[in-house]
Amino acid sequence: MKEKNGEHPFGDSGQLVLLILFLLIWVVDSFLLKISTFLSDDISLYIRLIILVLILVTAVYLIRSGHAVVNHGQRPSGVVSTGAFRYVRHPLYLGSIMFYLGLSLATASLFSLVLVVLIFIFYNHIASYEDKLVEDRFHEEYRNYKKKTGKWMPMIG
Repeated sequence: MKEKNGEHPFGDSGQLVLLILFLLIWVVDSFLLKISTFLSDDISLYIRLIILVLILVTAVYLIRSGHAVVNHGQRPSGVVSTGAFRYVRHPLYLGSIMFYLGLSLATASLFSLVLVVLIFIFYNHIASYEDKLVEDRFHEEYRNYKKKTGKWMPMIG
């Protein structure tokens, strides 16, 4: 299968499958069976909700800022280094991962946290694939951008 618009060929379908799988496991474990949520008894709900809000606010910023710069209707003609792209190379993916992490931490679902690790591995794979495509297209300009901008975490210094 050939990539489309500089994206991994299974990026969109993989994200959809992982979203459905995550929500299913998170809801069943957090609210119905409560098999792996025993830590929620030891961690205050208020602390978990504060963490959830902080993570979700950051995730929304990353996703909105990323979508404001890159949308499927109009692709930029050069390397994007504005908005959230000024801090990380994959703000849309990072925002999605943070969404999953926030929900998992809010209910202290260990099953969901394990799935977040698998989701991160998937996103890291498609982000690496897309990094290569963009580097092949923009060469030195993208290599310079990569030196200044972290893949998942902002570079310090």
